[in-house]
Formats: sequence, structure tokens, C-alpha cells
Amino acid sequence: MTSEGASPLAPEWLAVPADLNRLVPELWAHDVARRPGGGVASGELAVGGLGVGDIKSAYGSPVFVLSEPDFRARARAFKTAFDAAFADICGGVDVYYAGKSFLCTAVATWVREEGLRLDTASGGELAVAERAGTPGELIGLHGNNKSDAEIRRALDYGVGRIIVDSLDELERVARIAAERGTDTPGAVDGTEAARAKVMLRLTPGIHAHTHEFIATAHEDQKFGLSMAPGTAGTGFSGSGFDGETGAGTASMAEEAVAAAAGHDSIELLGVHCHIGSQIFEPEGFEAAALRLISFVAAMREAYGVGLPEMDLGGGYGIAYVPGDAPRPPAEIATALAAVVRDACARHGITPPRISIEPGRAIVGSTTFTLYEVGTVKDVVVDVPVVDVPVVDAPDGATPGLTAVRRYISVDGGMSDNARPVLYDADYSVVLANRTSHAAAQLTRVVGKHCESGDIVVRDAYLPSDVRAGDLLAVPGTGAYCWALSSNYNYLARPGVLAVRDGAARWIVRGETEDDLLSRDMGV
Repeated sequence: MTSEGASPLAPEWLAVPADLNRLVPELWAHDVARRPGGGVASGELAVGGLGVGDIKSAYGSPVFVLSEPDFRARARAFKTAFDAAFADICGGVDVYYAGKSFLCTAVATWVREEGLRLDTASGGELAVAERAGTPGELIGLHGNNKSDAEIRRALDYGVGRIIVDSLDELERVARIAAERGTDTPGAVDGTEAARAKVMLRLTPGIHAHTHEFIATAHEDQKFGLSMAPGTAGTGFSGSGFDGETGAGTASMAEEAVAAAAGHDSIELLGVHCHIGSQIFEPEGFEAAALRLISFVAAMREAYGVGLPEMDLGGGYGIAYVPGDAPRPPAEIATALAAVVRDACARHGITPPRISIEPGRAIVGSTTFTLYEVGTVKDVVVDVPVVDVPVVDAPDGATPGLTAVRRYISVDGGMSDNARPVLYDADYSVVLANRTSHAAAQLTRVVGKHCESGDIVVRDAYLPSDVRAGDLLAVPGTGAYCWALSSNYNYLARPGVLAVRDGAARWIVRGETEDDLLSRDMGV
């Protein structure tokens, strides 16, 4: 990276690449590279040996291109690292792939084959898991507002855990489980209805250093049962545990433990937390683990309730732009294991079986989105002045000081990646169908939607000779892109193409115009 030739419009973190053709390894699947040699396809981006030109010719664009071997390798890396770190503590770790990041039947199958379990967040995701043949005991069901139908479906399929998000939901799960007959799936010897296996989702008050909308363990948000003192209902006095000091008024979390223990139809497995997403440092996870272990110890003392399982959630970050530095699974696992080991010993409790829920960290970097360039437009922009008052200068700009921002429009946009408009998320981009030695040009890659916020990559340096018909590749689009896709402006959603050993296949086909119109019932 260099500051030479930098645009005054570029953000401080964005430097001019010394080589615009180089791929930053942290951003890509391990089998993505540029083709060497001097032929027609020299410098073309390829995944598993399959070039983007062939992908475009056979499958069109935009298209999500996923490396199956990379997905499998990242899944194995989490399982291997956490099993090793926790082997002497609780015999290993149950790794639940967070299906909300990206889920289809092929992915559910890979997850099971690599020794992972599956975390679902709706009846629809549960249906995908069922279609893929994932055994119920390997599935968890999340959701802050599960319907009665979703709860019944989970019980009928024998899911291994229902992660309860509120006192109201706990009562509904208990009631529905109690109402089920002795001939329902999971019933004991035809004499006793199966109990609902429940985890309680707690909010430990840990503020993860991430975007406000994806930080999920602070108090003022919709998820979980608060561990803060004084949050229990007025009719519940509790043991006086406040989650840290052992003093204070009762929490909603404690009230939930007491309520669950009082229901014959509930099997309380343990507690769960999720502090946020796109987190690089392990300290937040460590703080949450300490808080939960203290809580587990206090519940044992207060109610004689053993909580044999503890889920520390997901939220592990990936690299979206150069300079992002996510921690490898082994480093996170080692740090967490040390905290759990010491805290359990200090409280004198048997370590619970630990589980985690990585999603983005497995699928995010496995995938890039391939787009075709359409319109290329240069816009002259006033250069803003930072910390310098300017008299009579509109919008804080120096009179007469301008710079060019290039806008490159592609054949997709916010309908296939909503994260930039939702979270101001940054992405990277490269010229994919060839190399170029042209000068670097600050570029904004935008979509084709009728929306000014339709931005794919807010700021990036691309070669100045990018033109209509070129192909661009945006890495890191495996998580929360297809999953959040839409039909805005009646654009068909792109398909997801899995590549392995030089061969590609649809794992989710792209939509057609007939698909778009199939639910229109006419006039």
C-alpha cells in the first residue's frame, strides 16, 4: 500500500495498492488466484482453476461464486481448534453453524459431513435442515418471536435445543410441550410426552465493539433475558444474585431459570449468549463467558439447578478490506478455554459442555460476487476540509478545490448485497477478467437500482481503464448477502454457484422472470 497518487476523497484507511492486480489473501477463498501465463486468459481471476470468463459465459451475472473446499476447510478449522482447546475441560466443543448467514440444503449437508451442528432461526430455516436430512438432535432453533407453529414443528422434529428468548416464550414452550400426547415424536415409552430441551438466551450486558445494529448483548435491544439486577417481574424476589457480586435484586435471567425448573415439560440444558457480530478481539467473548459462569454457579447454589451446557454464541469477524485483522479460530479458542477453565475452578463447578455458533467466519470469505460493468461515469466533487473553518464555502469545501470520483455501475446492487446500505459496510473489489497496469482511480461501485444509497463498494482503487463489459469481483459476500437479498425494482435474485475441482454447479439457482411473476395473481 502507498499514499502516492491517493485521492483526497478517499477515507483515511484506504491506501493506493502498490499493485492493483494483487489479491489480498485474507479477503479470498484459498483456491482463488489469477491465472498465470501469456495467453488470452492471463491474469483472469479463477476459483479452483475455473476462470471467471467461463463462469460468466455459462451462468451469467451477477452470480455468487462459492468455493466448496474453502467452506469445508473453514468449518473443520473451527471444529478442530475448539475441540483441541477444550478437550481437557469438557471433552470438546459443539460447533453450530449459524444458518442465518447463508443456508441451503447443500450447505446443511456440508456442515453435517464436517462434524458440525446447525443453528436455525426460523421455521423456514428448519425446513431447509429437514430437507437436507439433518438429524433433529443436531439442530438448534433460535428466534425472538417464534410462533406456536414453529415451536410445535421443532418439538415434532426432535430438535436438540430451543433457545428461549423471553419469559413469555418459555411459558408457551412449556405449555405446548405439555399438551403433546404420549404418541408424539420423542415420547418416553409411550407413557410420557417428550420434554422440550431448552437453552435460555441471556444478555450479559457486554458491549461488543461493532456496529450498533449488530451488537446484541447490551440492554436496549430485542434479544434475550436480562442479567441486570432489578429486571425480574414484581412477583419474583429471587436469590439476590446480580450476575457479578452476588448482591442486589433479582434479574429476568434468574426468574427464567426458576420458572424453567418448575415445569415438568421443560428440560433446561443451560444458558446462551451472543454479544454481536463482526468482532475481531476475544476480550468480549471472554467477559461474556465469565459472566455466564458466575451465573451458572449462583443458580446451582440458589436452586440446586445444574446447567450442563453453555453456548457462547458467534460473531467472529472476517476481513472485508485490507487491514482487517480477524483472529484465527485457534487463537480465540485458546483464549476462551483459559477463561472457562479458570472461572469454573474458581467457582467450584463442573465445566459445562461448551458450544459456539460461527456463521460469517465460515462462509463469508468463501464467496465472491461476480458483476459485469455497465456505465462508467466521472463526477467532479468538492474536496471537504477537515477541522479547518472556511468562510462562505458550501458543505465545508475549499472553494475551487475539487477531485474526481469515478462511478462504475454494475448489473446487481443492493438487491444482492444490502449490507452497505444497512450497516455502512465496506467491501473490496478487483478487476476480474484481466490484469491492468493503468493508473489507480478512486472508484465507487454502484448498483442499477433506483436508489441513491445503492452502493456495492463505497471506496476502492481500480485501474483507470475499467470499461463496460469488464468483470468485477467483490470478495467476502458469502454471509448475509444472498440471505438478505430482495427483488427490489423486480430484479431477479442471483444464484449461488459452488465450485470444486474446476467444476461448478448451482446450489441455489438464480431466479427467472417467470419466478418474479409466479406469485402475481393478476387483475
